[in-house]
Order: sequence, then structure tokens, then C-alpha cells
Amino acid sequence: MKLGIVGLPNVGKSTLFNAITKAGAESANYPFCTIEPNVGVVSVPDSRLDELAKMYDPQKYTPAIIEFVDIAGLVKGASKGEGLGNKFLSNIREVDAIVHVVRCFDDTNVVHVDGGADPKRDIETIELELILSDMEIMEKRIEKTQKMMKGGDKSYAPILAVYEKIYACLSEEKPARSLEFDEEEFPIAKECQLISMKPVLYCANIAEDDIKNPDIPYVNTVKEIASKTQSEVVVISAKIEEELSQLEPEDRQMFLDDLGIDSAGLDKMIQASYKLLGLISFLTAGPQEVRAWTIKNGTKAPQAAGKIHSDFERGFIRAEVVAYDDLMACGTYAAAREKGLVRSEGKEYVMKDGDVVLFRFNV
Repeated sequence: MKLGIVGLPNVGKSTLFNAITKAGAESANYPFCTIEPNVGVVSVPDSRLDELAKMYDPQKYTPAIIEFVDIAGLVKGASKGEGLGNKFLSNIREVDAIVHVVRCFDDTNVVHVDGGADPKRDIETIELELILSDMEIMEKRIEKTQKMMKGGDKSYAPILAVYEKIYACLSEEKPARSLEFDEEEFPIAKECQLISMKPVLYCANIAEDDIKNPDIPYVNTVKEIASKTQSEVVVISAKIEEELSQLEPEDRQMFLDDLGIDSAGLDKMIQASYKLLGLISFLTAGPQEVRAWTIKNGTKAPQAAGKIHSDFERGFIRAEVVAYDDLMACGTYAAAREKGLVRSEGKEYVMKDGDVVLFRFNV
């Protein structure tokens, strides 16, 4: 999973990126201090994997991973090249989802490109630039498809209809993700790789003093906007996350307890990202390795096996599955099998989050 962190300059993007990846990206109080996108890979926290590691004492421990891309601050006019905008917009096209960091605090010591915090204005500024960039792409696609149809090839008619549907939506300054597509339309729309079609996770960046009571007007504005396009929202303080990232695990938990926070912002972001993209994890466990694998919710057993190796999917025989909670309750895999909790599932089995599985195959 690849997430692109976007937002206006000086809203806390690089501070947040530093915190969640400990990559040390440059963070400064002036616009465009991020020129090339910084990339950081982080492990997905999963307590289930930790417990399986205690059970099996494996040689290898492999959590699922997420790649975060810190993309330089966009400004008004980015779609036309302002602030090196075209370069940054091309980077966003490569991600699975967008983490849109929105400044939800006032601070005269931190420069804001538009004078001061205003979540609604800031979100609309970024959203419009993404929409304008997509409009430019759709104009070219429509023009090219119309030329193909002039040659008498009617097979392009349904493609053109989808393109025009998207363009009409964008012309109303609405993101492409607000549209609904049927089974025939969706592959055509997806192939366009539109930025405004990507799911969005709004990250409301609040002041340290607001962390114990994040129910503030700025945050409520972000939540209201997100609800209109079924987007997700997490509320964090990038500054606190940065402080947390510099602590040892035991000190980190004490710090969270002192603040009255149940989990770190990274954990919240990952949970929200999985939900946004419809992802789940299945687990494999044994003396050699315990590992988490990320798949789409609704994935069947052979396709899940293919995540491990293409031979597993090609020669799939069956999946031996036990629910994580059942395995933990029994204490060992052998005890779970004795109680009949290890199931033999075939090709039509739909994987569930937390399945601990052993795939049988023959190639």
C-alpha cells in the first residue's frame, strides 16, 4: 500500500512524515522545503503477529508494510505549474490513496501561504488543483477518442461516454470519486488514473494543547467535508507524533498515558487507511517465519495464496484455516486441530481478517 501525503505548504506534512517514518525529511518554516518526494516504508503494527511470534519463536518476523510518500506542498495554480505543481501532481498519480494533511490550529509563528488557518478554504484549494489537473487529462482523452470515432470505429462510443461523464463532474468542481460507475464503466474510469478518484484520508493536524479535547470547530469542518465523499478522518498532532517517534517503546506508552491518548497517530492512520481501501490481513505462522499479508476484503483463498507465491495460486489444493482468536484460546495449533477448529477450505473460501492459514498446493 502506497499513501501520498499532500497539503498546502507548512501544514505539518513533513513533520508528520518524519514522525511516522523517522526518516528525517527536511522540515522548515518556509514553503517548498520538500522538492523531491521523500519516501518512507513503515511496518504495520499488529499485536496478533507479536503473539504468534511468542507462540512459535520464529527465525523471521515480517509485518505488513505501508509506503508513505511526502509530496511537496501544493499551492493555488499547481495544476498550471505554480510552485513546481505539475511535477508534484505526477507523483500523486502513483499512490493508492491520498493523506490530505489539513492545518487545524492557529499559530502566528508558523507561516501560512494564505495568511492563516482555514480548513475549508485549504481543502478546496488542494481539491480544485487536483480536479483541474484531471480535467486537463480528460480533455486530451476525449479529443483523442473523438478522432478515433471519426474514423468510423463505433467501439469507442462507450469509452467516450465514460470520459464525458467524468469531465462533466470535474467541470462542476466535484472530484471524480464522487461519481458512481457500473461494472462496465469502472475499468474505463480506473484506467484514466485520475488523482481526484483516489480515496482520501483527511489528517486534521491540531495543536498540542487541543489533543485532550479535539472536538474543535476546525476539526468539525474537516469531518463535515469528508462525510460528503465517504472519506476518512483522523485527528492527530504532528508535533506530538514527532515527539513520540523519538522515545523508546515503554516511554512512548507512558507519554500516551499521560496525554490520555489510547493510540498513536500512526496506528490511527493505518487503521483508517485499511478501512478506506477495504483491506484486511491474513497471517502465516511457523518456526521459520510469522508474517502478515495484506489483501483486499473479499479475496478468495487461491488469490490470497498467490500473494505468497504465484505457484501457490496455480497449484492451489486447499487452505487449512484457523481463526486467530481460536488459536490463541487453544494455546497451540495442535490443540486447535484436536478441537476441530482448523478448517479445510476450498477455492471458493473468502478470506477473513485474522485468518491464520497454511496453503496446500501442488505444481
